[in-house]
Formats: sequence, C-alpha cells, structure tokens
Amino acid sequence: MSALSSLARLQAAAAGIAQPLATVRHCHLADAPLVLVPLKLAGEAAAPLAVMAGSTPDDPALLVVPQPRNRDLRFAFAAAFAKLVLNHIETSRGAVEELPPGKEGEERIRYGDAPQLLVPNRGGVAFLRLMGRSTRFRSTEGPYAVGPAVPVLGRWLTWFTERHDHPGSSLLQAMTETLRLHWATGQSSLEDGNLAALLGWIDPPDGMDGPAAAARAEDPVICPPAGPATDPTFDNEVLAPAIAAYDRSGPGSRAEERLRSVLADQLTPTWDLMWRAVALLRTLPEGASVPRRWERDRDAFTYYHQTFGEAYPQARRDPPVRAARRLHDLERAQDAYDAQRAFDDPLVMAEHRLAGQAFGGTVTECDPTRLDETGRRPKLRPLLRVGTRDPVRLDIGTAVCDAARPALKGRIVEIGDGSVLLELTGGMGRRLTPEPGVVPAAGDRVCFTSLTEGSFGAARFPDREDTPWTHGGPPGEYVPTDEDAAEEWS
Repeated sequence: MSALSSLARLQAAAAGIAQPLATVRHCHLADAPLVLVPLKLAGEAAAPLAVMAGSTPDDPALLVVPQPRNRDLRFAFAAAFAKLVLNHIETSRGAVEELPPGKEGEERIRYGDAPQLLVPNRGGVAFLRLMGRSTRFRSTEGPYAVGPAVPVLGRWLTWFTERHDHPGSSLLQAMTETLRLHWATGQSSLEDGNLAALLGWIDPPDGMDGPAAAARAEDPVICPPAGPATDPTFDNEVLAPAIAAYDRSGPGSRAEERLRSVLADQLTPTWDLMWRAVALLRTLPEGASVPRRWERDRDAFTYYHQTFGEAYPQARRDPPVRAARRLHDLERAQDAYDAQRAFDDPLVMAEHRLAGQAFGGTVTECDPTRLDETGRRPKLRPLLRVGTRDPVRLDIGTAVCDAARPALKGRIVEIGDGSVLLELTGGMGRRLTPEPGVVPAAGDRVCFTSLTEGSFGAARFPDREDTPWTHGGPPGEYVPTDEDAAEEWS
C-alpha cells in the first residue's frame, strides 16, 4: 500500500465515504458483458450449486444443481452453463478486421470485439479456474461420457482465467478488484473483498454513510455473500433441508421449485450489486491506453479462437520453457501496465511523484534549439530546467520521459536545490529544430518520470527441444491421459 492510498483510506474513514484513487477508468467495459454470479456447495472445492448469468440486468438466467453430489446433475449443469458461455463467446466476436501482414508476410486478422466475463470477487475467478480444470479433460465417449460442449467450456474457462493473470487484461474481471483500483474505502483490504460492503462505501444508500452501509452489508439476510461460498446459517437452516426434500421428491417436484427459489433469493442481491458496480464504473471516462490493451485482448482472443481445434487442452502443468516465457510476459505486461496507468491518470502519477520516481513542476529555463556538436554530426539536444518541490530520488543520467507525451524523452543532467536540469534526447522530430509545440516553454507545467512502457526488454528463450538438463531436458509431447481425465471434480 502506497502512502497516497493510505492517505486516501484515512480521508475515507474521516469523511465516511470512499475517496477516488483514479480520475479515469483503467479497464475496458463491454457494452454487454456476461455477468456470472456462481455458488458452490460448502466444503467442496468446485462442486457447483448454482449460477446466475446474463448480459442484461433485467434478464438473468438461473442454473441450479439440485443435488451437487450427483455427478450426472453436475455435468448436466456444466452442459447448460457451456451453452450460455459459448453463445456469449460466439456472439461477441464482432466484424473481422484485416491487419497489415506480419514480419513473415502472413495474413493477419483481428475480431472487432471480444467476450468479457465479470464475476463478483477473486473467489469467482478461482471457481471458474477449478471448473475449467475439472471439465476440459472430460471424455465425450465411453461409460462416463459428457456432453460435447463440456470439455470445450473447460478449455475456454481455463483460457479466461489465464488471461485474468495478465496485468491490464479486461477479458475476465473480479468486480471487487476493479472497484478497489479506482476507489479507497475506510475499511480493511479484507473487508473490501465483500462486494456489498465495498459498494456501501463507494455509493451508500440515501441517509447512510459508508460505515453504516458496510455494517448493514454484514447481515447475510439482507446482503447474502457474493459467492462462491454461502452463509453457514443459510446452509444449515435453509439449503440442507431443501436439498433433502429434493432427494425425497425427485425432479420436477415442488421441492425442486422451492430449492430454485431460495437460491435465486441468495443470488439476486449480488446480481443487482454487479450491475450497480458496472454503472458506477461507466461514470468514469476511459483511460487513453485502455483501447490499446483491449486490442491486445482481442488479438489473444482471435488467435485462440482461430487455433482452438489445432491443439490439445491446456496441460495441467506448463513445461519449463513455456512457464518461463509466460512469467516473463507477465512481468513485462505489469511493467507496461504500471506506466500506462500513470501516464493516463494524474492521481496514479502522484503516487510515483511521492515515491521519487517522477517529478512535476514549472519550466523556469529553456533552450529549445541547443545543438550537441561534440560528435561527427550535430544533434538537437534542448535543455530544460524544471523547478519542483517533489522529492527527486533519481540519479544523474537517468532516462526520463514527459508524462503528458511519453515520446518526448530526456536524461537528467543536474539535480539542484528545488530544480532539475534535463537534456531532451528524443521525440522532437528528425530535424535540427524541434517541431512546433513539442519542447515545453518557460512557464509550462510539466511532469517527467523514469517510468517507460518498454523498459522491460524482451528475453530470448530456448526452443522446446533445447530445454536444458537443469530443467529436465526436452519434454515429451503433451497428450492428455486417463489420469488427467480422472481428476476429481472437487
């Protein structure tokens, strides 16, 4: 937790309402995302109990497993759930965009849109991850055959949860994490994991402040848990008798209808909270870098959709080279995401200024046409002196860029008492005079930072066949086995 976010939490506690941590929205929100509110059976890792799903607030679909310990009912639920999710995937592709040929001249396309899944919290993401693992290896033939859509669902859920790990991706979002990125409350981080309490601080009902709304959210009768776990009192006093009544009466009975009704009552408050959170996020303007990150999401979706039938399901464990490459890609993505958020949002940049990674102030001196003639050819190297009150914890010679125009780059030449002298080195054009308006003039407010999107360079990894012996040597070609398929659901 940074000093600025800690201050925002203190201000929220004093004011009784959440404080903004961002001035723009740092994620993409689809016009019609698929909202999923799952519940699982208590004491089981991934035995589904129910899910409420849909792309419009007024028309949710409710899927229920009346007896979660019954394998046939679980996989009937999985088949119905697959129909919902796969239909959303197919209807969210949009028009096909043709892209310029790649390095090797191959034709490339990108779907104009991509599916987006929204779940209430981290537990919802974990539930989808486990459900993907539990279904993608299932056989559609033999004595324990499942519907053809079930393993397809498992592969897609695994892909969505892997993309969720990718910093800046908007394909699968946990609503509590997205809201916490934009607002600070006066409660603990653990309490922020409760969607009802979090929204109580951000948007309290009329006549209530944040603490009162959050306290109200702790009542499981008024605000049932957002899943996938259920309230123990509900489990013991309502759910267990309802399932027992279904066991006695069977499918199509009034007992089944009552079970559906009590589960709908548990899910509907969270369903309403999800759409309320979506509406709150839509009030924030989209950050400038969000469309570029959504393009990368669409690229990833297009590639996976186009190559879906050409490979086996995702392995239970990555081979060494793929694991190392994936970790490196995640680190690069995190580095770029941190920089992009700071460039988009002055509130986020303020955290880096407070930490000494950036400094803002007023240009006091400027020599926009200065030339460096020490080399074979003269180079345009303007000098700027920036007066600042920020703590500057950067070394002389550090490369920096302009937060408002990241292409304008420079390096620190001198750090004085309340000022920093910069030599601009790039982003001014190719001539010996800068393009008009590029170099800040005396009196302009500027902010320079050491953050850069590309500071984390690409690494080279050996081919799969060249995996070193220290990592087990070249792995065999992955083929799903009976052991994979026999993995227990819970």
